[in-house]
Amino acid sequence: MTGLTPYRFTGRTAVVTGAASGIGEQLAHGLAARGSDLVLADRDALRLDAVAEAVRSAHPGRTVEALVVDLADRDAVVALATGIRERHPRLGLLVNNAGVALGGRFDQVAVEEFEWVMAVNFTAPMLLIHHLLPALTAEPGSHLVNVSSLYGLIAPPGQSAYSSSKFALRGLSEVLRSELLENGVGVTTVHPGGVRTRIAESARIGTAVPTGDVEQHQRMFAAMLTYPPEKAAGEILDAVRHRRGRVLIAASAKVPDLLARLMPVSHMRVINRLTAAIARRVQVKAPVSK
Repeated sequence: MTGLTPYRFTGRTAVVTGAASGIGEQLAHGLAARGSDLVLADRDALRLDAVAEAVRSAHPGRTVEALVVDLADRDAVVALATGIRERHPRLGLLVNNAGVALGGRFDQVAVEEFEWVMAVNFTAPMLLIHHLLPALTAEPGSHLVNVSSLYGLIAPPGQSAYSSSKFALRGLSEVLRSELLENGVGVTTVHPGGVRTRIAESARIGTAVPTGDVEQHQRMFAAMLTYPPEKAAGEILDAVRHRRGRVLIAASAKVPDLLARLMPVSHMRVINRLTAAIARRVQVKAPVSK
């Protein structure tokens, strides 16, 4: 129990990153349906404009801003946050949803590739929180959502950059949950499992990953993304409403989390066997740790 009153969506402004598709797109529709005005951000201008127009059409009473930004660009993130704060000195909700992925063992990814993942998945949310926190604390009963990942709960081989970024975001979220309680700001950390989004399409593969393994990485990643994004968005908004500190999306997140709790050291052996079974179903060969 947080001691916070239920979150009120109506009449407030919500900021959502990664809003051009997937969970972010569905969050935009869900928030507008619940009475929130929106500030939507994404790097894909065409998709973002389409989402914004669809939300405006379905909810003509809502104000929807669409802002194109590359979250890997630190200066652009700061400018984004500064502009939002100038136009919206009081914010009800900030959802750090945007994320990128990078496949390959640690020795197969370049430092620049690793830093790109950290910039988008951790540094950008940290900067947005830092610059927008005064606007959140100015609005009584506001809320912060950070979308981590299943890989912010477990750390599988081949996901060193992605897991590092998502564990970091999880850590920041847990600190802020305690620190912001006295300000009346709720914090929810989200750990999606295999939600059907475009992250597999946009994922990069480390430069030193053998060419023959690239398609395997992509097919394996895509095969695991089956959970409907609209259902995930609904669960997130329900968690916001009830001020839950953590929400796990889909059995593909809940089962590995339970295994990690029961077997802190050896859980990856079991998970790797499950991954290998999925690999066989999509007719690829998945590496299994020994």
